[in-house]
Amino acid sequence: MTATTETEFSSKAYLNMQLLRFTTAGSVDDGKSTLIGRLLYDSKSLFEDQLDAVKRASVQKGSEHLNLALFTDGLRAEREQGITIDVAYRYFATPNRKFIIADTPGHIQYTRNMVTGASTANAAIVLIDARNGVIEQTYRHAFLAYLLGIPHIVVCINKMDLLEYRQDVFEKIKADFNAFVEKVLPGEDLRFIPISALKGDNVVKPSQNMPWYTGSTLLETLETIPIDKDLDMVHQRFPVQYVIRPESDEFHDYRGYAGRIAGGIFHPGDEVMVFPAGLQTKIERIDTFDGPADEAFPPMSVTLLLADDIDISRGDMIAGAYDLPKASSEIDCMICWMNPKPMQLNGKYAVKHNSRDARCVIDAISYVLNISTLEQIQNRTSLAMNEIARIHLRTTKPLFFDPYTTNRQTGSLILIDEATNETVAAGMIL
Repeated sequence: MTATTETEFSSKAYLNMQLLRFTTAGSVDDGKSTLIGRLLYDSKSLFEDQLDAVKRASVQKGSEHLNLALFTDGLRAEREQGITIDVAYRYFATPNRKFIIADTPGHIQYTRNMVTGASTANAAIVLIDARNGVIEQTYRHAFLAYLLGIPHIVVCINKMDLLEYRQDVFEKIKADFNAFVEKVLPGEDLRFIPISALKGDNVVKPSQNMPWYTGSTLLETLETIPIDKDLDMVHQRFPVQYVIRPESDEFHDYRGYAGRIAGGIFHPGDEVMVFPAGLQTKIERIDTFDGPADEAFPPMSVTLLLADDIDISRGDMIAGAYDLPKASSEIDCMICWMNPKPMQLNGKYAVKHNSRDARCVIDAISYVLNISTLEQIQNRTSLAMNEIARIHLRTTKPLFFDPYTTNRQTGSLILIDEATNETVAAGMIL
């Protein structure tokens, strides 16, 4: 095999590898950034210039060892304070999977940053400092992961090296966390791993200091978590992003509808319904970058050609004819308010749902959720930044959606301030 052929093969293999997105959550000084740094360092996923830069920075800060947190804490304020403020995205791959890491902040005032980083994650790593055990922030981060529909939660009990790698410490924290889960987070895929991010125990390599733990390392867990069923493969959903109508003699009669499959599996010949027109037709052909396809499924980007000429434009939805999405201008959803300017009751905003744009009014706040105590606070007329609440929207035109628990793509939306064009809230449709 020539060098060129090997490169082409490697590139193709990389592109076809399964992608896992995961986020980290934990309290201040639990070691999130150090854990990600250790994961990248021990899996040899760092460039030499990155390693050299962090070595220099570690010396300048007076660290006795390589400061792994500096691989992800990119902002100057983060490095000065030793905390995570913004979401840091890092990318790496092993022979088994590709990964996108969202290192999110643990402070309550940065809840909106965690929501942003976790919204597309397949898995969440919740870090617990073994010295402190399960604390209020642990509950908050676990509940946020549940609220955002993250299907897999890996609880890493960190800093075991500071407690002599004791099994009873691990078992006590595991029992405390499970007691909370049984009441609040039913049905979650939970895994517990005792680690030392600083020393590298059970992160990439099995720990020699904890022979009593016989489970997988963190990297092995991330490589083997089953994510095939995380996407909605049942309900056919295709938000139209663009209409392809070439003005050329070769493709004179071509009319294709381009977008990304949001749910279900589409085949040529399938009966589909077009919204908002409410007209039924069949899929005539599915085009991809590589040519016609026999099927299309999430998260493929494709072009659908239909048997009938129907007036379809950006923002419309093509769905299975016998499994329809909900269509309504009255929307109940949980939102995280992201803007310093408070949300006002009866405030008017733009709403973006997949490729569909509309305007809306927030006409009711059912309750504000205290993430720390899970208390529902009634009779509120506004929301401050980072608050999470259940609200009711009235939109100027119907949205076509599924509950967020069924399909995270068709069940999510964002609110936009029309005056500033800033995204002010992210919502999960109930």
